[in-house]
Amino acid sequence: MAQAQDKHVVLISIDGLRPEFYMDPSWGMVNVRQGMKTGAYAEGVRGSFPTVTYPSHTTIISGVLPAKHGIYYNTPVEPLGISGKWFWYYKDIKVPTLWTAAKDAGLTTAGVSWPVTVGAPIDYNLPEYVILPKNKGEKNDEVKALYDESNPKSLFQEVQDNAIGKFGEYGASLDFYTNDQNKARMAAYILRKYKPAFLAIHIGLTDHFEHEQGRDGDKVRSAVTGVDVAIKTIMNAVEMAGMRENTTFVITGDHGFVNINTQFNPNVMLAGVGLYNNDNKESWKAYFQASGGSAFLHLRDPKDKATLEKVNKALAELPDGIKKLFRVVDKKELTDAQGDPNAALALTAKQGLSFGATAKGDLLSAAKGGTHGYMPTDFKEIQTGFVAFGRGIAPGVVLPLIGQEDIAPLIANLLGLKLKTDGVLYPGILAAEKK
Repeated sequence: MAQAQDKHVVLISIDGLRPEFYMDPSWGMVNVRQGMKTGAYAEGVRGSFPTVTYPSHTTIISGVLPAKHGIYYNTPVEPLGISGKWFWYYKDIKVPTLWTAAKDAGLTTAGVSWPVTVGAPIDYNLPEYVILPKNKGEKNDEVKALYDESNPKSLFQEVQDNAIGKFGEYGASLDFYTNDQNKARMAAYILRKYKPAFLAIHIGLTDHFEHEQGRDGDKVRSAVTGVDVAIKTIMNAVEMAGMRENTTFVITGDHGFVNINTQFNPNVMLAGVGLYNNDNKESWKAYFQASGGSAFLHLRDPKDKATLEKVNKALAELPDGIKKLFRVVDKKELTDAQGDPNAALALTAKQGLSFGATAKGDLLSAAKGGTHGYMPTDFKEIQTGFVAFGRGIAPGVVLPLIGQEDIAPLIANLLGLKLKTDGVLYPGILAAEKK
């Protein structure tokens, strides 16, 4: 069994976390609220653009926004057809992260379902990754993916033998019935057995059911309660490992959520003006990468001013009613927001609207449930949350608004790591050191 190191940080990301989940007692986050009362919290966290999972998690772990860290979307830009691939691989991150800083400092690290960590320099790693089906009708295989990509290779079998039970049709699962609880139990086992200085875990059934039901609903409320139970499992493991006095808990998320009713399909518009042909995709000249509440224009030739002018003209000639549903983010604003530097412009929607990738059918189609991906500064509903308590955190501090890039500097400070970021370390949330 590993010896506890002097300082520990447990970073818990709740996919789709909204500040009211811990600020409003009716949401049932009993355990998080108990911890919050002893520490600090933010009334809102401004996210990355687009406010989606993979760019956001990379901002959390690096302290810089997408334009610098290189994970611009959840998925690659694929004008020739969407393959189902995501940005799973750590090699795609262009900057140092907390993982590399901890490794440089000789600290032990662990990750459970953290995005963009396949092949990461993490000592005990169960990355977020799926094997895509080879044949029609087959499903994504997350279990085999974990066997293939866990580090060390034996770790996934080890957590089954000692914490979860065997994965299979009638055994443990990673579906939406048990995902959060089983991943929390994996993290709890790693904390007790290996006592890493830094562990990061991503759990996300809140996101699953907010997509299905929108901002509120019986399944959303159950998921919020469930994630609180999962967090208590992790907290208990820290106590059982004898690390409570030396551990800081940082609980955050990637984005908020917005209710939707309508989807705008900008590639249908491109098809209408001859810039994208769904039946001959290889001939594409322009393509919108849809990302929930935003869409990013990519030109086959980035210097093709004629095509860009044609896109701008098509946008300008849309019916006035449709134009009111979103706004155009020009290159300057896109650069200021530190979104994808390869995009010529972006569209970001008003509440109620999302974007689709299809180039067939109508410009507008029905949508339901909820989504995210919007410009992070447009409305507070898209903000995520932040709660920190435990070692090194001053009690009773409330931050009105912080940036997602401000989380890495705090964790680096708590662990004594050297990591250059664009975030702000708020000294007011740090407890005075005991002499």
